[in-house]
Amino acid sequence: MNRSEISDLAHTRHPIASPLSNETVDRLLALAVTGQRSVLDLGCGDGTWLLRALRREPTLTAVGVDVSGAGFDRVLEQANREGLGERLQLVHADVREWRTTEKFDVVLSIGAAYAFGGLLPTLAAADEHLHPDGQLLLGDCIWEQAPSEQTLALLGAATDDYCDLSTTVQAVDSAGWVPVEGHVSTLQEWDSYEWSWTGSLARWALDHPDHPDSQQVMTASVEHRRAWLGGYRGTLGFLTMLLRRSTLNAAPLR
Repeated sequence: MNRSEISDLAHTRHPIASPLSNETVDRLLALAVTGQRSVLDLGCGDGTWLLRALRREPTLTAVGVDVSGAGFDRVLEQANREGLGERLQLVHADVREWRTTEKFDVVLSIGAAYAFGGLLPTLAAADEHLHPDGQLLLGDCIWEQAPSEQTLALLGAATDDYCDLSTTVQAVDSAGWVPVEGHVSTLQEWDSYEWSWTGSLARWALDHPDHPDSQQVMTASVEHRRAWLGGYRGTLGFLTMLLRRSTLNAAPLR
């Protein structure tokens, strides 16, 4: 079973592939897509964000792009059952290479900055696809506190992969974007996400003991749980921001 298939399986009970509650997702989507006509999700996972956006806004059309494609069939089937299929397009492609002449009212990129090489390249990629007065809903990791060497080793990360909250927001601001809403995932949201992630894999492995991939899936669950509980819990954070461009200069500090 490849990495994308394991990830899709891990999100069986928590289809939003980020540490965000249903209530948080609903609130952010309402702010992002209400009254809008088109939305693009760069690194859309299985397309769940877009399906939820379409349920909320009856005139919205949606395009999602992801290199995996895992879960596309499932989400498209659900969209068709709900009469939303004609408004949803899911594209199996590398987001770094995918191009279109269309400009979108809203761009989403939640937890996909690694695909672009970091936060600032993600902002630049989103900018290419966005109307001048459009909105970007961006989600990426931050450091809640300085990571230990053990945490970095468990994550396979480097200290400069992420910044703290203040530095991250300042970097976004310096790149010409203005946060008009934001959310830092709570520890409860993180715990709910991680228990669901590891538990979905463990449940599948226990329910399919004779499957040739059962041991691999159980190992993935155990290793992820150890990295979370023994390393990054309370250290790795997640910031989601609704951003707009601005040509105005920030007010000077006094």
